[in-house]
Amino acid sequence: MTDDEIMIDTDDLERRMAGAVSSLKVEFASLRTGRASSSMLEPITVDAYGSQTPINQVGTVNVPEPRMVTINVWDKSMVGKVEKAIRESGLGINPQLNGTIIMLPIPELNEERRRELTKVAAQYAESARISVRNVRRDGMDQIKKAKSNGMSEDDQKLWEGEVQDLTDRFIAMVDKNLETKQTEIMQV
Repeated sequence: MTDDEIMIDTDDLERRMAGAVSSLKVEFASLRTGRASSSMLEPITVDAYGSQTPINQVGTVNVPEPRMVTINVWDKSMVGKVEKAIRESGLGINPQLNGTIIMLPIPELNEERRRELTKVAAQYAESARISVRNVRRDGMDQIKKAKSNGMSEDDQKLWEGEVQDLTDRFIAMVDKNLETKQTEIMQV
């Protein structure tokens, strides 16, 4: 086997690390910051017609004013299930029914709740860091396997450095996203 044939798939590693960061962004979108946002409902699913369905697939989600989200449920029989899913989601929002429209008034966040949310955001970020490190470990395992298949020590060091640079870059992205989200949460 020549050195040209021994390659580590850094594109795959980068794609998987980017997936961890994009997953983190979705989790951050679900954390409410005192402002109404339709994205805060994205992680919530409803038991609709025998399967778990996202809320935006059973009704129209709107943000008519800064502190209000409305859901116009298409099927009248689903209103109770959507309301129940929101109550059980842990968002801390009390839905109000108006026919097939569910209104979600977004209360002001107090200081204590803001601090709790920053801790939750930090937990999400740590999970993303762990995911990135797991991808790094997979990359390093590929390098070890290639070394045992005849990769030179210089190539091994080169690939290890490349995987580590990739890891550092994505960990920095996670940290930057966390810092931005925590600032957004603590903003009054």
